[in-house]
Amino acid sequence: MKSRFGQSMTLSALTGMTLLGLAHTALADVNIGAVLPLTGTSASIGEDQRRGIELAVENINAHGGVDGQPLHVIVEDSAGSPVTGLNAVRKLTQVNHVPLVVGSFSSSVTIPVGQYLVKNHLLHINISGTSTDVRKIGATSWSVIGLDSLSARFSAEDVHQLGYNKVAFIAPDGAYGQGMAEQFTKAFEKAGGKVVAKVLYTSGQPSYRRELEQISRAHPQAYVYTSYGQDAIVLNREAWELGLNKTPWYGMYLTMAIDGSPAQYTNGQMGMEVAGIDQKAAGSNGENYATLYQNKFHEKPRSVYGSYAWDSVMLAAAAINKAHSAEPAAMITAMKAVAPGFTGITGKLDLDADNQRQSQPYLKVKASNGAPVPR
Repeated sequence: MKSRFGQSMTLSALTGMTLLGLAHTALADVNIGAVLPLTGTSASIGEDQRRGIELAVENINAHGGVDGQPLHVIVEDSAGSPVTGLNAVRKLTQVNHVPLVVGSFSSSVTIPVGQYLVKNHLLHINISGTSTDVRKIGATSWSVIGLDSLSARFSAEDVHQLGYNKVAFIAPDGAYGQGMAEQFTKAFEKAGGKVVAKVLYTSGQPSYRRELEQISRAHPQAYVYTSYGQDAIVLNREAWELGLNKTPWYGMYLTMAIDGSPAQYTNGQMGMEVAGIDQKAAGSNGENYATLYQNKFHEKPRSVYGSYAWDSVMLAAAAINKAHSAEPAAMITAMKAVAPGFTGITGKLDLDADNQRQSQPYLKVKASNGAPVPR
C-alpha cells in the first residue's frame, strides 16, 4: 500500500497533477482540486476521503461528465499541516488553475485553505472541518458537513440519556477542540449535566499521562473525548494502562477517535458518528455508498468521511452543470442556487445564510473489535 501510494505522489510531482477518473485528453477535462491529509496522523481517513472522491468522479464520468466533459480531481496532500495545506492550495490555484477546491479533514487546515480561496474569489467546499469558526471562512465557502454546534448538542443529549451527569472532557487545543469543548459544555449543562474537569491537550506529545491523571481526580461518571490520529492512539493506550477504561468513555466522532488503536483499548466505548455511508448513491443503480466502496476497494469504508467527500464532488458537478461553465464567477452564481437545497448521500444540506448545514444526521455507536457499530 505504501509503495503504490509513493508512486502516485511521484507521478504527481512529475506531471503537476494527480488525476482521478477516466483517461481523457487534458484539453477536454474539467479540473477541480482537493486538499487531503494523505500523509501524517490522519492519513487513513485522508485516503478514505480520496477514495470517496474517486468513486464520485467515476460515477459522474460514467454518466456523461459535467456539462458534457469529463471531470478530474487534482489531489494534493496537506499532511495534516496548515502550512502544507496552504502550499497545496496555492499550487492547485496558481499552477493547475482550478476554480474550486474541496477539503481538508481537520478544521485547522480547512479554515486557512478556505480563507485563501475566498480571498481569491474562488470556491471552497468543506468536507469534514466542524469547528464553528468554519462559519467565518467567507461567502464562497460551502459545507457539506454539520458544524460542532450540531454535533455537540447531539452528543450532550446522548451522554445525558446514557445516565451520566458528571463528566470529564478531553480535546486537542486548537480551533476544533476549543469549539467542541465550549459547545459541548453549554449543551450538557442545558441538559442538566456538569463538566467537572476539562483538558485541552497539546497535540503531538509522546504522552498524555499527566493530563489523564489530572482529570481522573475529579472522579467523573464518564470521560467524553474527541481526538484523532496518533494523539487518540496515545490517549486510548494510556487510559487503558491507568485503568481509566473501567469508567465509561464516550467518543465524539468515534471512528476517528479509535482509528489505529488496538481493540483491547477501545472495546465498549460509546460514541456518536456522522451518518452517510448507508445512503443510496445517485446514479449507481440503487447501490449504497458502502457497497460501491466494497466492490471497488475490497474492504469496508474506513470511515464515514469518504461519503462527505463524495457529496462535495457531486455538489461541485451540479454547480458546473448549472453554470454550463467552470469559470469561477459563473460557478459561484450557480452554487448559490444549487447548494442550499442539494441532497446527497449524507442527506439534504439545507444550508443557512452562512452556507452551513442547519441539520445533520448522526448515529449512536459503540466500539466493538476496533470498529464502530450501531447501538
